[in-house]
Amino acid sequence: MKILVIEDNVELLQDIKNFLEREGNVCEIAPDYKTAYMKVGIFPYDILVVDITLPDGNGLDIIKETKKENIDVGIIIISAKNALGDKVYGLEIGADDYLTKPFYLPELNARINALYRRKVYKGSKEIVFNEIRIKPEKHEVFVNGRPMTLTKKEFDIIHFFVANKNRLLTKEAIAEHLWGDYIEMADSFKFIYTHLANLRKKIAELGGKDYIKSIYRVGYKFTDWE
Repeated sequence: MKILVIEDNVELLQDIKNFLEREGNVCEIAPDYKTAYMKVGIFPYDILVVDITLPDGNGLDIIKETKKENIDVGIIIISAKNALGDKVYGLEIGADDYLTKPFYLPELNARINALYRRKVYKGSKEIVFNEIRIKPEKHEVFVNGRPMTLTKKEFDIIHFFVANKNRLLTKEAIAEHLWGDYIEMADSFKFIYTHLANLRKKIAELGGKDYIKSIYRVGYKFTDWE
């Protein structure tokens, strides 16, 4: 899962980032409105965690912008403001959930997972594509009922593919999803090719089909469509 946390309290921001990354997510951060606005406009995210009060703007305006641009992303508001009006207004303009500070990080993580399940898995804790079954919270993948042994990046790729089945994913989108703010560390897409080759081999070894379709010079689709 790829998450953007928008929060001006640097200590809390880093705590949230560290916790969510330990849970296996790609987590990017934005300490102010300007950075958040730029990132939301350029990069795709699964979940936005948005503080209302920012030093140079209002987090609610970020939510309005995502809805105006029809950006498909789950949104959780975190704010010290606990007035009913703020909560109702945030939900009315498009937020999916609201968490009042102070909160426990495991609760935030649980709400993020629940929101992601509702959006991607229709409430299920598993995602199934033909003979492939994924348990995201346990980082487990099964092919024909048999478990796959995967590296973290291999899991992230197959999870990303299956969650976006039948959609064209550019090489840039895949790389950015895997590396987040550290994408500059990857000076080519060779690491993607390596991971995909390993995935194809491991799926085939368990009797699975190759659903990874290369789109010349663009990217890939994970599909069983001919």
